[in-house]
Amino acid sequence: MVTGELKSKVDKVWNAFWSGGIANPMEVIEQITYLLFIKRLDELHTLAENKANTTGKLIENRVFPDGMDDTGRRPRLYSDLRWSHFKNFAAPEMYEVIDQNVFPFIRNLGDVGSSFAANMKDARFTIPTPALLSKVVDLLEDIPMEDRDTKGDIYEYMLGKLATSGQNGQFRTSRHIIQLMVDMTAPTPQDLIIDPAAGTAGFLVAASEYLRDHHPEIWADAASRDHFNRLAFTGFDSDASMSRIGSMNMQLHGVENPTIQRRDSLAEEHTDAEGSYTLVLANPPFAGSLDYETAAKDLLTIVKTKKTELLFLALMIRLLKNGGRAAVIVPDGVLFGSSTAHKALRKMLVEDHKLDAVVKLPSGTFKPYTGVSTAILFFTKTSSGGTDQVWFYDVQADGFTLDDKRTPTEQNDLPDVLARWLSRPQSSRVETWPEFDRPRTAQSFLVPKSEIVAQNYDLSLNRYKVVEHEEVEHRDPAVILAELMVLEREIQDATATLARSLA
Repeated sequence: MVTGELKSKVDKVWNAFWSGGIANPMEVIEQITYLLFIKRLDELHTLAENKANTTGKLIENRVFPDGMDDTGRRPRLYSDLRWSHFKNFAAPEMYEVIDQNVFPFIRNLGDVGSSFAANMKDARFTIPTPALLSKVVDLLEDIPMEDRDTKGDIYEYMLGKLATSGQNGQFRTSRHIIQLMVDMTAPTPQDLIIDPAAGTAGFLVAASEYLRDHHPEIWADAASRDHFNRLAFTGFDSDASMSRIGSMNMQLHGVENPTIQRRDSLAEEHTDAEGSYTLVLANPPFAGSLDYETAAKDLLTIVKTKKTELLFLALMIRLLKNGGRAAVIVPDGVLFGSSTAHKALRKMLVEDHKLDAVVKLPSGTFKPYTGVSTAILFFTKTSSGGTDQVWFYDVQADGFTLDDKRTPTEQNDLPDVLARWLSRPQSSRVETWPEFDRPRTAQSFLVPKSEIVAQNYDLSLNRYKVVEHEEVEHRDPAVILAELMVLEREIQDATATLARSLA
């Protein structure tokens, strides 16, 4: 978490943009991301140089080619495109280098036909003045970015400033909620992970960090490294700016060539991606609806609805391989909605696949963006059923206050959620799980499939939770009346005494 002096430094960068005339939060984030990405390129090239100097061999995987770059105005050494070089230039020269040389260079990075190349071809430098650019470069240079975790925290903090983004049901997912979902699904080095509403790629970044922390064996094998850097992560988003930011965010976190595509997940057919992935992590938009003519026909064959939250669930089922698993945030309405489409989708999850868990989140989890109550659904695609017992957890505190300020607090159920989930038996003998004997008055408990079916596939926690009412012992009304009469006499006596003293 970014706090204290570091937070102050990051805020100075943000405020410099605002005072310099760029007030659109998305544009600020995009321009900062470009600069951080350019800085990261220089770091990677420096690492390659140091390795070459140590081994006495030629530089491998060099970022900046050796030679001259003729832009039509004047030739410039590729070395001048590096952050460590141009940061020392005078403001006008730095501005010219970045505008006329650096941005054309990064627009042409990436393999031909790659998603990164497609996203970056429209990258635009919009910082209006040399003075603002020079100030921002100086401020970014003063922020420690060497450590990957610190870099991630800083970037997440800046992304958190997109508080105005809650349009069309889209808003940033808090990092601690993402982390819970990643920890509970436990990505493996073999997984093919997708977020069909990727935004800034927060879920994919967290999954990549999980793999780094839990599977260091990835780096001992060339094929595993290639899978991690090229195949493991896929993200779709309909917004071009989000796709660019997502691509660069993954690069900043050390994933070299993920697939981050600009793609309207609900409007395009998915024959090219059907059954391609083993893990879905997502918080899709859920405040809108589509016309039937707009929605992808292959999704409407699964569930005929205009609701985006239901269409996204249908999409996830379609994208997963059999045996693939999903963790997805949904509004509470998905759990108990009475429409034909709502019931059909819940029945599909329970009867045709394996519904594993419903984790109910507090209603303030996504403030200040929205106060909508939400839950996380965990399910496994089987195409042959398998739901036996569904685990429910009622999260009452997530480590932050549930108001718009979202101030950190000591009350936090999330570690308990994860610990209980990880304690489940790996075999099918669910009765050996301690949760099996938990009463319905507890925060977590299991509900058998038969009971869910009997409740018309209602998945709302309150349908199954038993509320324990504490018996309150009331005082005898006659005793209370007697006490009131005594008080009344005392008041009358005091009033009479006061009146005599004033006579």
